[in-house]
Amino acid sequence: MSLRGVDLSEIPEETVRVARAVFPKSCLAMRIRDVLGPVFTDADFDGLFPTRGRPAVSPARLALVSVLQFAEGLTDRQAAHAVRSRLDWKYALSLELTDTGFNFSVLSEFRDRLAGSDAGRGVFDAVLRAAGEAGLVKAGKRQRTDATHVLAVTRDLNRLEFVVETLRVALNAIASQAGDWLAALAPPEWFDRYSARPEDTGLPSRWAARLGHGDQCGVDGTVLLNAVWSRTAPPALRRLPAVELLRQTWVQQFQHVDGVVRWREPRNTPPALIRLRTPHETEARTGSKRDTGWSGYKVHLSETCEPDAPHLITHVHTVPAPVNDFVVLEDIHGALAERGLLPDEHLVDAGYVDAQQIHHARRDHGVELVGPVKTTSVKEQVAGDFFDNSRFTIDWEGHQAVCPGGRTSVSWLSGRSRHGTPVTRVRFGARECAACELRSSCTDCKTGRNLTLRPKAEHDILQQARIEQDTDHWRSRYGHRAGVEGTISQAVQAFGMRRSRYRGLTKTRVQHHLAGAAINLARLDAWLTGRPLARTRITPFAAFRPAG
Repeated sequence: MSLRGVDLSEIPEETVRVARAVFPKSCLAMRIRDVLGPVFTDADFDGLFPTRGRPAVSPARLALVSVLQFAEGLTDRQAAHAVRSRLDWKYALSLELTDTGFNFSVLSEFRDRLAGSDAGRGVFDAVLRAAGEAGLVKAGKRQRTDATHVLAVTRDLNRLEFVVETLRVALNAIASQAGDWLAALAPPEWFDRYSARPEDTGLPSRWAARLGHGDQCGVDGTVLLNAVWSRTAPPALRRLPAVELLRQTWVQQFQHVDGVVRWREPRNTPPALIRLRTPHETEARTGSKRDTGWSGYKVHLSETCEPDAPHLITHVHTVPAPVNDFVVLEDIHGALAERGLLPDEHLVDAGYVDAQQIHHARRDHGVELVGPVKTTSVKEQVAGDFFDNSRFTIDWEGHQAVCPGGRTSVSWLSGRSRHGTPVTRVRFGARECAACELRSSCTDCKTGRNLTLRPKAEHDILQQARIEQDTDHWRSRYGHRAGVEGTISQAVQAFGMRRSRYRGLTKTRVQHHLAGAAINLARLDAWLTGRPLARTRITPFAAFRPAG
């Protein structure tokens, strides 16, 4: 298909006349068109289409249809039918009343093009840019960010089901490519173990039997892999994705012990960020947060939160499930800087905040990161029985520290933490600490008290933040962050963000960008019609809580 530019700036007169007669008070699609204009142009999607071939459906129209589809929770068939039959959609899309639309499969093909070029963000950005041109979103002031988990479209598998299913998928792929070769290799018992899905074959329930079944599966998979890499095997088998997935899975899940294939202990398996979980969605990973565990992804939503403007989502960031929140903060600030939408204050929860992030946000972007920092990780210091680092006087230029007892450190060394960040390790003399009358409140280490300090800028930030977050002023300032929970609730309940519709991280990102754009349309419509924000709901019992 080739791109033939279509001008969407003018709506056909007959479409305008009939639509306004049928919708005298307007509606979401028409209001958005009137306020934001066409939003998209075909030129925005030049890179997605070749220069030769039969004309494609206008990608600008497909982009708007995709956003409206997510705004109303429609399937592809329903969205294509709406283009043919609904006056408000024809008005928004600048279509003649007699336009018959397109086949529903075009929407799926369009999303594939967006995913292939990572252009879903461009659709989201176009809506946000149009809102900015209409004066409905501006840089500065406050924004807030939070994340929620996203379930993969595939079913969760336990470890035994995963390895059995991975081997079954590989056998099916090899059978399609070289059936005669596999039939000569496979023993009869393989057909009983791997012909059907693991949930249909009734895996053992007793732990010892399950462990033995897993070991046997490991042996069978190893035999298959050795045969595939032998000289007698067709070379094309080694290039099959299912065979490569089998090889990676067996490296992660099994090990050779005295020449025998055995399950790996859980502590010896790879970290969650690289550990495979299903042969049917290789990019999904396992994540956990407190008591919640899931397989899939995580999406971060940032939004404006000023009372004199609509609360619009300014950034959508989808990552694998195990990625820590503080890792993505720089990406979020970088994306907001590209759009010219950096806030003055960024309200986040504890998962995004530490001294390094606060320092980098101020230094690199001029953003004040507001969120609760950890007080201390030492149990005795939490209880107030031990002196924490704030009780020591640090002379950064003289490279020494003075303890509450007035003694000076004997060692000052630069190093790295276990996370790879620069730290300074300070040690006090064992002899002085042993004779100190404050020893019981300072250290029980025989070699004397040791301190691990962050770089000076981060150290000062951390000490100041710990003091400020105990004040009423800080609590009032931080209280505005709570509203992002309502955004997460809306995204999950009204726009289906909690579950991925498609397989793979790239397509899930397209889904989230389209959903984010749809949320912004819904919020713009609510702002234009004067519909107030919903109040926080409480249970009937909680309503009777005594005052004070």
